[in-house]
Amino acid sequence: MRLKNSVLAGLLIFITACGGNMQSATAKTPEQVKAALEESYKEHNLKVQSVKKSPVKGLYEVVFDGNEIYYVDENAAYLIEGSLIDLKAKKNLTADRLEDLRKVNFADLPLQDAIVEVRGSGKNKVVVFNDIDCPFCRRLEAEFAKMNDLTIYTLLMPVDALHPQAKKRSEQVWCSKDRTGAWLTVMRENKPIPEVAPCDTPIDRTLQLARKLGFTGTPTLVFPNGKVQAGYAPAAALQEAIAKNQ
Repeated sequence: MRLKNSVLAGLLIFITACGGNMQSATAKTPEQVKAALEESYKEHNLKVQSVKKSPVKGLYEVVFDGNEIYYVDENAAYLIEGSLIDLKAKKNLTADRLEDLRKVNFADLPLQDAIVEVRGSGKNKVVVFNDIDCPFCRRLEAEFAKMNDLTIYTLLMPVDALHPQAKKRSEQVWCSKDRTGAWLTVMRENKPIPEVAPCDTPIDRTLQLARKLGFTGTPTLVFPNGKVQAGYAPAAALQEAIAKNQ
């Protein structure tokens, strides 16, 4: 079960009584809040990753599986969806916390499963979870073509729900004699991939890893310091982000 309400986003705060056993619970500690939440939603097999006190008195931060952040009162009677803003510091505390939660251990990424392009010295590095039929991925590749001193590790993440042929086309790229050349031919020159014999590919492993990390869209970039950035960015912003997050 996902608690997320797609109608609500950004700074909108939605308060809903959770009902059931949660209404009568008197949870004053993070441990009690966690137990009350899981009891209330046990029929949905809801998993709570963590509960901790927020900077607001009587308000607790709850992280559900998938790194979704909500807030509850100290009695676990009300669930609040939205961003917690520090008005004095002018900081979005929820966004900062999400960034921390979504950090990835770069050293654990399976770079042996990536298509590798080295531009110039290759001193800066970035991993990209990429869909061969994603328009924004192609736009991102066009920006990479303007950059130097960069090593790009492309992990093939075809999103079948959006691009039914993407997995087959990704397999063709991986099974090509020159994988990097085949990838760049498709993504930067918009040329077809020559037919090749089938081979074993890491694509299913990459899809499993993406699910584990909570990546649902492409392109998704991972920098060496673990920061994750979703979506397309122009070359200047991309260069700055890559240099900043090595």
